Amino acid sequence: MKYTEDHEWLRIEGDLVVVGITEHASTQLGDVVFVELPEVGTMVAAGDEIVVIESVKAASDIAAPLDGEIVEINNVIVDEPGKVNSDPTGEAWFFKMKIDDLSLLDQFMDEDAYNELID
Repeated sequence: MKYTEDHEWLRIEGDLVVVGITEHASTQLGDVVFVELPEVGTMVAAGDEIVVIESVKAASDIAAPLDGEIVEINNVIVDEPGKVNSDPTGEAWFFKMKIDDLSLLDQFMDEDAYNELID
């Protein structure tokens, strides 16, 4: 997995990039009560705010980490937003996106670098 400074994780699955938030981010948010995901087929640019997540503590926007197309969303977390807290790096992924060049993931942190960031 790769990690962003915005506490997102990125995992390659075939020719797609799966995106979610880290355990650190879900802990900081507190109990998640609402998630709004982008529409499948949406073309996004890196930095576009495309997910709204609300918790008992705060509301946050999650930005697209890369340019690409949203090809799948995880409706499980729309129906059961608490999964973002219970399994942030597993069942609670947010969306899958198709990008032109998977090597762009090399610009993001590996797990060791991310752990240094949050320490």
